[in-house]
Amino acid sequence: MSNTAESKIYTYVDYLAYPEGERIEIIEGHIYNMSPAPSRIHQEIITELLFKIRQYIESNNGPCKIYSAPFDVILKNDAEENINSKNIVQPDISVICDKNKLTEKGCTGSPDMIIEVVSPFNPSSDYVRKLNLYEQFKVREYWIVNPIRKTVLVYVLAENNQYEAPESYTFKDKIKVSIYDDLEIDFNLLDL
Repeated sequence: MSNTAESKIYTYVDYLAYPEGERIEIIEGHIYNMSPAPSRIHQEIITELLFKIRQYIESNNGPCKIYSAPFDVILKNDAEENINSKNIVQPDISVICDKNKLTEKGCTGSPDMIIEVVSPFNPSSDYVRKLNLYEQFKVREYWIVNPIRKTVLVYVLAENNQYEAPESYTFKDKIKVSIYDDLEIDFNLLDL
C-alpha cells in the first residue's frame, strides 16, 4: 500500500475520476492503493460471515442490509457535501441499518458494523488507520479478523463515542454481534 502525492488533499471527486479497475481508498485526504486480489481464506471468511449475518437479518425480518467489497462507503461530517468527503473506504463487510444512507453508489455515512479481514500486505491499515477512522465516524461495531493468527478483535462504540478496549477472540470462539441482541457467530463451526 502506498501513499501518494502528500501535498494534495484528495476528495470523493478525485475518487470518482480514478481509472476504472484501479482499487483505492481515500483516508483523511490521502490515497491508499488496495491490496492485490485477496487470498482464498480471506474470501472464505468474508463469505461465511456475510452468510451468517444475512441469514440472521432475513430470519428476523430485520431492516439492515449487508454488503461485501467492493462497496463504497463515504464517511463524512454532517455538514460536509459528499463530493468533498476525504474518506472513502471499501470495507470487506458493511452492515447498514439506516436505509436512508444507501445510494446507487454505496453508503453515505457510517455503517452500523464493519468487518475487515486483515491482508498480509497492509495489516497496519486495519489495526491503526481504519480503527481510528471508524471510531472518528462512530461506526458502532468494528471487527478485525486476522486469518494468519486466527484471531478476531471486536471494538464496540461506548456512550462517549469512543471504542472500548477490544474483546479478543480466536477461531475457536463464539462471538456476540453487539449491534444485535441475540446473534452469536461460532467461528469453530465456520467452514474455514
